[in-house]
Amino acid sequence: MIIDSHCHLDFSVFDDQRDQLMIDCCNSGVSGFLVPATQYSTWSNLESLVKRYPQWRVAYGLHPYFLKDASLDQIERLGHQCETERVVAVGEIGLDLWPGSVDMAIQMAFFSRQLLVAKALDLPVILHARKSYDLIFKCLREAGFKRGGIVHAFNGSFEQAKRFLDMGFVLGIGGTITYPRAKKAHRVLSSLENSAFVLETDSPDMPLHGSQGQVNTPLSVLSVAQHAAMIRDESVEQITAQTCANLLRIFPMWYEDLH
Repeated sequence: MIIDSHCHLDFSVFDDQRDQLMIDCCNSGVSGFLVPATQYSTWSNLESLVKRYPQWRVAYGLHPYFLKDASLDQIERLGHQCETERVVAVGEIGLDLWPGSVDMAIQMAFFSRQLLVAKALDLPVILHARKSYDLIFKCLREAGFKRGGIVHAFNGSFEQAKRFLDMGFVLGIGGTITYPRAKKAHRVLSSLENSAFVLETDSPDMPLHGSQGQVNTPLSVLSVAQHAAMIRDESVEQITAQTCANLLRIFPMWYEDLH
């Protein structure tokens, strides 16, 4: 099967098309979806939705870009939330240095505490790391976090990729590689071992080249796989099989639930 390892199918933009989209994905061979939460206010809705869609697996966390209205006491509820149905990780969590982001001291406080929750529950994490790889490494070391997970939308150097891989992570590869100008991303992807990455879309965001301004969906993971195959000079079947195996290795609880 083909798995989209990062898609926000709980977002309201999908409310009028979610059922049909799941049918279309199934008919196209996309049959697994990892849906990470972003804000505390959305946890209950995601918990309800996952009961409707057996293809979904979920993660709960507090996204760094949406911490303006968050409070640290929400982290105290995170552990309990991660005991609900089909949870495979804590996420989406991390650090975001994009202009306009929440103060970094606040982000660091939330990130470090969520890492400790994941560590206590022995769960991997889904990392949001925008222009913040060095700080992310620092926090992972200080937390003694060794469970690994996915580095969502990885766009760093090969040396940074290697550091994450050595810490037990795999790299999320998405629409960025469909852009001809993304030469660094192409070079890094072509240099990775087969075990190092998974496919993602970040739906409804991160549209593919030629689809700017449109709502992205998990159907585009097929195009991501095709571009990855071209960049790595491999078959699409090799790419989809290996990335699926990589995801199930990182999230063994997903595998147990499927079988």
